[in-house]
Amino acid sequence: MSRVDLIYPPPNLPPTSVLRLSQLAPRVLSSSPQSSLPWPLSLIFNTESQEVWATHENLLLACVRTGDDRAARQCLERLTARFGADNQRVQALKYLYESATAEDDKALRGVLEEVDRLTKDDPTNLLLRKRRVAILRTLNRPAEAIAALVDLLDFSPTDAESWAELSDLYLAQKLYSQAIFAMEDVLLITPFAWNVQARMGELLYISATAAGSNEANALKQLCESMRRFCRSIELCDNYLRGYYGLKLTTKRLLGVLSQSSDKQAVTDTQSGDLPPPTTATVEKLHELATSKLAEIVRRSNAGESGWEYDQAEVIAARELLDRDSEEVPR
Repeated sequence: MSRVDLIYPPPNLPPTSVLRLSQLAPRVLSSSPQSSLPWPLSLIFNTESQEVWATHENLLLACVRTGDDRAARQCLERLTARFGADNQRVQALKYLYESATAEDDKALRGVLEEVDRLTKDDPTNLLLRKRRVAILRTLNRPAEAIAALVDLLDFSPTDAESWAELSDLYLAQKLYSQAIFAMEDVLLITPFAWNVQARMGELLYISATAAGSNEANALKQLCESMRRFCRSIELCDNYLRGYYGLKLTTKRLLGVLSQSSDKQAVTDTQSGDLPPPTTATVEKLHELATSKLAEIVRRSNAGESGWEYDQAEVIAARELLDRDSEEVPR
């Protein structure tokens, strides 16, 4: 990890990587500019690059995640001095810091009251409204968080991040159809995002295997789930989560298809706009997912360049392969 990673950090960094980034705080803070001019003069007369402040923002986020509150506070103070306390992004970072350092629910409710006041004064501050949703989730008030997100999306319907958050909230409440609907909006906005395609596959698989799901709907959702995972690995070769989901879905689908004695029932229009795949097709996809997962696990554990994955995902993939091999009769 280097200062370059603080300017353009990869998404979904694992805890070990975030810790390494936060440990750069002393070096970054000791060498960063400290203007004595008040805002907005600091904005007019400073000549530093944008990368300096991107570094401070990303360092703040890393320090909040690792519990380095002192360094996070220093980053926030310098951003405030540079851009002003009324800057929307600075406000969002301020209340992120305050909610992360709140000692108990009472303190967190105090932060929520301040955010409520500011969002009422300026409903166009989407960053602060998203922070409000995050605080409501932390306080275990999902109904209010959902209502707040629905209201936000009425104002900004092309916000993919908010649609994804709404889908996650619905899923936590076991409202599967609503979660899928929200994720469909994410796909409309980002159709080539392989991780979103895989996430849709996961939601469909969860819904299909949930208690109370009828046979026809389960078959339809499993078929669509398989297609979504196929699309994710088409967009991103060697995508571990895509192959993991494909293996799970095809195995479940093989069981469903083998139990369908009435072929007409399997090809019924209730199964979706597209007919279910043949058993031979599903078997080939299952074999592909199995072999590819085995290759990913082997090459990742060998430390080969270009095969770096989150270790938790690699362990999960290995356990899935081991569990599958144990079920094969010898």
